[in-house]
Amino acid sequence: MAAVADATAPVATLRKKVSRPVVVAAIVVVWLVLFAALRGRQTLTLAAADLTGLHRWLNDVNDSIGANRNSNPVFLYFFNEIRLVIDNLVTFVQSVISQPTGGRPVPQIGWLGVVGITGYVSWAVGNWRVALLAVAGFTFFGLQGLWQESMDTLALTLSAVLVALLIGIPLGVWAGLSDRVNRIMTPFLDFMQTMPTFVYLAPLTLIFLIGGASAVITTVIYAAPPAIRITAYAIRSVPETTVEAADSLGATRAQQLVKVLLPMSKRTVVVGVNQTIMAALAMVTIAALIDAPGLGKTVVQALQSLDVGTAFNAGLAIVVMAIVLDRVTTAAAVRTETRRTDGRFLKWRRPLLGAGGVAAAVLVYLSHTYVWAAEFPGDGTVGSHIASAADTTSTWLQDHLYGLTNALRDAVTNGLLNPFQTLLTDSPWWLVGAVLVALGAVLGGWRAGVTAAVCVGLLVGTGLWSDSMTTLASTVVATILTMLAGVVVGVWMGRSTLADRLIRPTLDAAQVMPPFVYLVPFLALFGATRFTAIIAGVVYAAPVAIKIIADGVRNVSESTVEAATSAGCNTWQIITKVQLPMARGALTLATNQGLIYVLSMVVLGGLVGAGALGYDVVAGFSQSELYGKGLAAGLAIVLLGVMFDRITQAAARRTRA
Repeated sequence: MAAVADATAPVATLRKKVSRPVVVAAIVVVWLVLFAALRGRQTLTLAAADLTGLHRWLNDVNDSIGANRNSNPVFLYFFNEIRLVIDNLVTFVQSVISQPTGGRPVPQIGWLGVVGITGYVSWAVGNWRVALLAVAGFTFFGLQGLWQESMDTLALTLSAVLVALLIGIPLGVWAGLSDRVNRIMTPFLDFMQTMPTFVYLAPLTLIFLIGGASAVITTVIYAAPPAIRITAYAIRSVPETTVEAADSLGATRAQQLVKVLLPMSKRTVVVGVNQTIMAALAMVTIAALIDAPGLGKTVVQALQSLDVGTAFNAGLAIVVMAIVLDRVTTAAAVRTETRRTDGRFLKWRRPLLGAGGVAAAVLVYLSHTYVWAAEFPGDGTVGSHIASAADTTSTWLQDHLYGLTNALRDAVTNGLLNPFQTLLTDSPWWLVGAVLVALGAVLGGWRAGVTAAVCVGLLVGTGLWSDSMTTLASTVVATILTMLAGVVVGVWMGRSTLADRLIRPTLDAAQVMPPFVYLVPFLALFGATRFTAIIAGVVYAAPVAIKIIADGVRNVSESTVEAATSAGCNTWQIITKVQLPMARGALTLATNQGLIYVLSMVVLGGLVGAGALGYDVVAGFSQSELYGKGLAAGLAIVLLGVMFDRITQAAARRTRA
């Protein structure tokens, strides 16, 4: 036994000495050597117009479903019924606030009534400042000449949120009450929240066709997870002593839920409603790709024609709507409960009627009765001026910053993106697959390696290996830039309370914005290129990465920092030798979130010249012969997302351990 122990000791010592960075470096070196010897072989390249057997089979499935949609019992009595119910809901909401109905040239409630209701509801759940912001924001839609488009977007968002909450809150309560249900639901919720918004569109149009109903169904699936997860968390956060006290008083399970659990978790549930609304608005705008009406459709059409002014005007309306909805629901969460000095809660109550309610009712009546109060006055000259100013600014920037923007674009593209993309796309597919599996196993453990192996195999099966590697290259480059920005700003915020107080509100506001709107300003600066999608992805992902890193740096023990300072370490040494190493878990988590956010934006970049999988999905919606290829591209995006998420999550767990 002693001999065996002596023999194994050097092996254990070697394992301790060989760190993961060294192994990763060795894998990369081997990859580069083999790439030099095997470049251009077995790359599985597929031309834009070429189809594989899988793509043709998916086209045939789409054609078969279309031919049998009204005769197949599954569609006739299940999917078609769901679509009919959702379509009726959407049509009803649109008839109320956006679309002419019942022989009327205007909706049931015109612009004046909608503004009145918005102001009253905002005051009832918040305060007069929130109400003033909401009224100003909704009035701005009309001044932009985008009243109907804005109301269509609002109608789809409200319809989706209503259905998502009807499904999500009961499921969240169930998961909050049952450990088993929570364990079952968590992997599905993780999977749904990991996926980029793009990938929900193609498979659902296969079942529900394109249009408003499909947009709402897609949005419900995307927006329900926050409601479920946050409601479950709220229920589980109620102190056990409170539940035990209610139980000792003889309360039944139903009474505990209605009288104790739900009232005490109300504020957190309202936060879940806020997140559901934000997710729904983001998805509704992207659902313009499947012919959903509203502001998203205006942005998509403008992006496809490179009309920066129109895209900016509509994107600004989306931003304003996001800010209004976020502030109203945030105010509702804050005002749900206020704590008294004796520890008890005072519930906020607003009168159902009163002067505000009467004024809103009068405005609704006027907008229902008179055309002048239903149709927004004016011809949208403010929007025309905004679009013109955006075009002028875009032209000026391109003329005067041409050298700077081109230098930045070329530096990143030629110095980082092109070499890495060449390495991925010109290496044999099996070599890249082996590298991904090896990196997954080294960074995340054997389970992450197995996940990477499965994803690689399925990526090959999609027939879109080369496009997947192009998307992977853009995603990794954008993530590197995101983490550079995240570390610089995050460390600054983590070390400075003043910097955190000044920067965090801007980051919070940036996270409210739907991803669509990030493409517009960078399209004006850099044109329709891959770099546009990359820089938009960096700006979209940076806020979440920065906040995670800032919190990680701030959580490093002050006594440790003081000990390093007393030992003579300067600021740079404290950051690099103490705070960042001790915040490794936060850095890994920031990388995980950055990857997922960046992937979502990079595939959206297919609208502005980024190509690869994003373009394949968009082309599948517009060209029926490429539908199967677009569906396969959606699957490839899912596989990349799963692989990124599982490897980085496993790495984060290993770092914390």
